[in-house]
Formats: sequence, C-alpha cells, structure tokens
Amino acid sequence: MKKWIGIVLMGVALLFILSTLDTTTKEEITEKVAGKIVEPQYEYGILADSFIVIKGIVKQGQTLGEILYENHINHPEIAEIVSKSKDIFDVRRVNTGKEYTVICVDDSTEKACYFIYQENPTDYVVMDLTDGIDVYRGKKEVTTKLKVSYGEISSSLSESVDELGISPRVSIKLSEIYAWTIDFFKIQKGDAFKVYYENKYIDDEYIGIGRILASEFTHKNQKFYAFYHEENKNFGEHFDEKGRTLRKAFLKAPLDFYRISSRYSTNRKHPVTGRWKGHFGTDYAAPKGTPIMTTADGTIVAASYTKNNGNFVKVRHNGTYTTQYLHMSKIKPGIRKGVYVKQGETIGYVGSTGLATGPHVCYRFWKNGKQVDPYKQDLPPGDPIKKENEADYMIVKDSLMQILLSKEE
Repeated sequence: MKKWIGIVLMGVALLFILSTLDTTTKEEITEKVAGKIVEPQYEYGILADSFIVIKGIVKQGQTLGEILYENHINHPEIAEIVSKSKDIFDVRRVNTGKEYTVICVDDSTEKACYFIYQENPTDYVVMDLTDGIDVYRGKKEVTTKLKVSYGEISSSLSESVDELGISPRVSIKLSEIYAWTIDFFKIQKGDAFKVYYENKYIDDEYIGIGRILASEFTHKNQKFYAFYHEENKNFGEHFDEKGRTLRKAFLKAPLDFYRISSRYSTNRKHPVTGRWKGHFGTDYAAPKGTPIMTTADGTIVAASYTKNNGNFVKVRHNGTYTTQYLHMSKIKPGIRKGVYVKQGETIGYVGSTGLATGPHVCYRFWKNGKQVDPYKQDLPPGDPIKKENEADYMIVKDSLMQILLSKEE
C-alpha cells in the first residue's frame, strides 16, 4: 500500500514539475518572440538594420571629396563617384549646413557602403558603393494636409499671420497673389483675410506650405478673391471669381519686400557724383543678396558689367517693353544673353556694384524705346481663363468658394 502511495506522490510531483517547466518555457518563448518583433529600420529606402548609420552636416569650406575620404572611401572610388555624378549631381555644389548620411559596415573598418546627400527636405542623392559604384536621385514622400486659417489685421499682414502661429510664407504668398490688387503698405486695422492652403509633411514632420488654393482678402470693406487654377500641367496661377487673372503682365517691383529709395525723376542730385541730372529708373533698397526677379516674361538681351551700372541684366519682353536691373552683387548662374525667363524668376541678387552708395536695385523701364516711369504706365493685364477652360474653372471656383464661406476649421 505504502509502495502505491509513494508511486502516486512521485507522479503528482513529476506532473507539477513538468507543468512548471512547460509554463516557464512558454513564457520564455513568448519573451523571445516578442523581442524579435522589431520594425525594420530604413534610411532613404535602404534597409539599415545591419549597418552603422552616421549623420552629419556639411561644414563651411568642406568638399564632398573630403567627406567621402573621412568615411574610408579611397581616392580611386571618389574619382569614379565624381565621374558617374556628372549628369546627375554637381559635386561642387555641396552646400554648407546641408545634411548627409553615411551607411557603413558594422565592423572595425566602418567602410562606407552608401553616402546620401540631402539637397533639400524632399530631394536627395545616393552614392551606392555596395556593388561597384552607382549614383542616383531619390525623393522623400510628401504628405499634404489642407488647412483654413483666417485673421484680422491689427498692424501688418506679417504680424497677423505670426499671431496665428502659422508659416510666415502665408503672408509672403498672399502679398504675391494680390501684388497688383492691394497695396500692402496701405492695409489698415480691421482688414481681414481667409486662406485655404496646403501644409507639407515628411514623416509627420512639417516642412512648409504648398499652394494657396483659395483666399479672400477684405480691404477697405471690399472683398478680393483668388482661386488657384492650372491652365496646363506646368503652370498654375490665381484668378478672381469671374475668371480674370490677378497677375498683370508686369510685376509692380523686382523684389518681394523693398523700400523705394529714389523714384524716377527728370532731375535729381546724384548721391555719388553730386551732379544734377535725370534719374530714369526707380531705386529699391534691400539687403545685399536679396533675390532680384524679372518683372515679366522675356528674353535676356544683356547680362554684363559696366563701370556705372555694375552687374546688370536687361530683358526684352516684346516689341514694346524692355526692363533693366542694375548694381547687382552678382548675376545668377545661367542667366546670359539669349536665355528666356519667366515672370518672377530670379535673375540676380541685390548689391552695390558700379556707381552706387548702398545695396539696392535700380529698375529701368522702356516703352517703345523710351525710358518711362513704370508707375505711371497703364500696363496690360495678364491673360484671363481660356474659353475652353471656363466651365471647369467655374466648378473648381464654386467648390473653393464654399470652403472659404464655411466656418474656420
């Protein structure tokens, strides 16, 4: 009897031990499995789990060759990278402050397998050294979210936008859209705006605004509307509620933000020579390096330097109108005689070259071969919506108008 009791007790004990062991094993397995559920880490579309990832910023004066050599890429490989980059990326234009990423083997050599240069928030260049050398471009996925914002002017448009906590680019873009409709130096307290626009994100990180799709600006109790529409796939602009363009054939000024330091005059005292003579241009004072834009579409007929004009660009717009931009610190690369430029395109940068006392651009305007004051000209408007696009535009305009009239989000 005792023998059987002993056997039973031993069996119970064995079952208990096995049960405990089994439970422990399941828990351990669960822990191990859970530990292995790790999201794969990607850098610029490259699986980087088994690599070392190094992030860096281009230092002042640093070249691409120096950065590559510091990351254990030898001179023959650098030479091949430069050769294979020719039609893809200008290796001389690695700019100070730009980010780069090096993906290296995880061993004592830390030899680079990939080098990625981030040109801007969306565009990057990959130099792949894993199997020979390959150079290609990539683009990060951008997410667009739409937003409605509105505010009332207390002092200036830029301050009102800042108070809303939204991008300052909103005020800049609104001033561009209404450049020929509203004088933003004369907006007043009580004026208001509502704007429907795109916010851009990469990996949930805000990178800036996109297009302004619709806006309403109230100035002196009058409402001014603007609706974005693309007449073709390559170019879009803003029109009013009747399909009339808000853009004139000429911009009001060749700078975004400026102060008129000297107007067109048939007789003024020159600030350098002290002589009284005609000043057949309008001077816009702005910080050195401010981008200078061509005020209308046209073909460059001169991009050069003279003793009095300094660095200058001259643009023929048609058989009637020609404009000229003087005293540039430098002419934008690629701007030369014969090049066609679009309205608003940067052609150079504010400076004080030639006969000038401080940084500004002297803007000169010819009509039928005679220099005139652009502010006294009845300049032609831009083109309205094309007849074949009117019906589509009205459908888009009506839907955008409903968004503007609805309550703020």
